[in-house]
Amino acid sequence: MSKRDFYEVLGIAKGASEEEIKKAYRTQAKATHPDRNRDDPEAEGKFKLVNEAYDCLKDPQKKAAYDQFGHAAFENGGPGGGGGFRPGHGGQGDPNFGSAFSDVFEDLFGEFMGGQRGGQRRRGGASRGSDLRYNLRVTLEEAFQGKQETITVPGSVQCEACSGTGAEGGAQPAACPTCSGMGKVRAQQGFFTIERTCPTCAGRGQVVKNPCKTCNGATRVTKERRLTVNIPAGVETGTRIRLAGEGEAGVMGGPNGDLYIFIEVEAHSIFEREGVDLHCRIPVPMTAAALGGEIEAPLIDGGRSRVKVPAGVQAGKQLRLREKGMPSLRGGRRGDLYLELAVETPVNLTARQKELLKEFEEAGKDNSPGHSDFFSRVKSFWDGMTG
Repeated sequence: MSKRDFYEVLGIAKGASEEEIKKAYRTQAKATHPDRNRDDPEAEGKFKLVNEAYDCLKDPQKKAAYDQFGHAAFENGGPGGGGGFRPGHGGQGDPNFGSAFSDVFEDLFGEFMGGQRGGQRRRGGASRGSDLRYNLRVTLEEAFQGKQETITVPGSVQCEACSGTGAEGGAQPAACPTCSGMGKVRAQQGFFTIERTCPTCAGRGQVVKNPCKTCNGATRVTKERRLTVNIPAGVETGTRIRLAGEGEAGVMGGPNGDLYIFIEVEAHSIFEREGVDLHCRIPVPMTAAALGGEIEAPLIDGGRSRVKVPAGVQAGKQLRLREKGMPSLRGGRRGDLYLELAVETPVNLTARQKELLKEFEEAGKDNSPGHSDFFSRVKSFWDGMTG
């Protein structure tokens, strides 16, 4: 009796992709599994045939041979007489059967058992080092000018004594004898083949027979490093600077992680920052506010600027100095500096000063427009309440 075509068994076309083959196998494996078809005496045979078909078509070399010669490719050692895969002998105890089913079992249930998907698994035990974070405080002046800062970063670096191999003298690790370098071991449980991390090599696939005396086979040692960091002008709190490859050293020759510098700009005693703009509150004597005059304003670059105060200026008035603020981190024009005028009431008056203020008050002219307007509105409010 001739055997059914493997493509027909899985219900796919001959030119099906690897993903289509796997998807079809999942569907057919579920549909024909003996546990789901207890009343069908042929269920086990159908299930075995589905696994034979998938075990053949999932392998590019076997698939190419099957596409060219059909089932004859695997009979009596195949056209080349080499022998090997025999699809007619699949079954619960057959290693090809277990291999085929375990691939899809891992695909279906691997995420629930801590498995990795999408090609993230690394062979040979190599893995990328962890990223590091360093918090750096700078003054507002340093954020304005930019600077170079030397920092000390503790972390793991590749062991120089063994060149990161973990073996004495830099010898290369040997393949793990338990898992043959796969990093996984398989255990047969009924119809299922369960894969677990190899207990001997902890999933690395390699073992060190003679560990390095400096790192004790860890491939890395803890060491402080001094790095020079360029802080660009215009940084602000929350700015992140990435130094590629300056993080933790990789394991077993894996790539290094990255170092991230997080900037925090300290509060300033004179200026308050708002993006690229700066704000400065400047006290102004009452006489200067009334008669007008000039004040001297500080600048973030250490300079100073003389600013005219118009006569009759009120408290809270803002004067704007264009492009006297912070530089933009991404280039472009500088921000502005806003001067908020705080009109001061004189204190500790002499007798003569008090006399002059009383004469000013008795002159009778209304010189406080804000005061008059406010109490005019208050009077209207009270009249409305009494009415």
